Amino acid sequence: MKNYVIIGGSSGIGEALVQQLSADNQLFVTFNENQKESSGNVHYQHFDVTSEASLENIPDEIHGLVYLPGTINLRPFNRIKPADLLKDYSINLVGAVKTIQQLLPNLKKGGQSSVVLFSTVAVQTGMGFHSMVASSKGAIEGLTKALAAELAPTIRVNCIAPSLTDTPLAAALLSSDEKKEASAKRHPLKTVGTAAQLASTAKFLLTEDSSWMTGQILHADGGMSSIRMI
Repeated sequence: MKNYVIIGGSSGIGEALVQQLSADNQLFVTFNENQKESSGNVHYQHFDVTSEASLENIPDEIHGLVYLPGTINLRPFNRIKPADLLKDYSINLVGAVKTIQQLLPNLKKGGQSSVVLFSTVAVQTGMGFHSMVASSKGAIEGLTKALAAELAPTIRVNCIAPSLTDTPLAAALLSSDEKKEASAKRHPLKTVGTAAQLASTAKFLLTEDSSWMTGQILHADGGMSSIRMI
């Protein structure tokens, strides 16, 4: 039985990942607004990634860490204020750095442990109004590769870069059947990603099935980043 820490595991992809891992592992899961109660081998605690608080009651030895908090704030470039940008970076990048730093000793004790981060298709595929999310998640991709080099061979670090996924975070962008259909049509696979699909990708990167992978950005995006339909 492995010990995994899932930051932001109370909804969306994180909640789906908890469901996929909970049968055979000890999970230490955080929530911010969507409160959950601990049950069995799933242990919840409140954690605001933008605060100075630290995680509590984490085992000395952990085998994997997934950082899921993120933002999708889309607006014209000339309307972006410095405070808006700083807020996005605080959640997307600084929170991840702070969490990894705190848990690094635990990950090292785990031996061949894994860190999974999340980016976005908008980093590699230019999209209008995506300046804040693309720049802050682009920093996550750079962090992924730098940490993978620095922490090898003890800790693997990989990143998933999805397209728009049907989760509460993206609810405003997929709030009607018309919006979902329009989004699906933009993808070569003609579907919108699901939380379960992305959770399965994260599970793969956490486990020994991906033991020869580090420093990778996995584009689980319905083909959007690499295929042009003609």
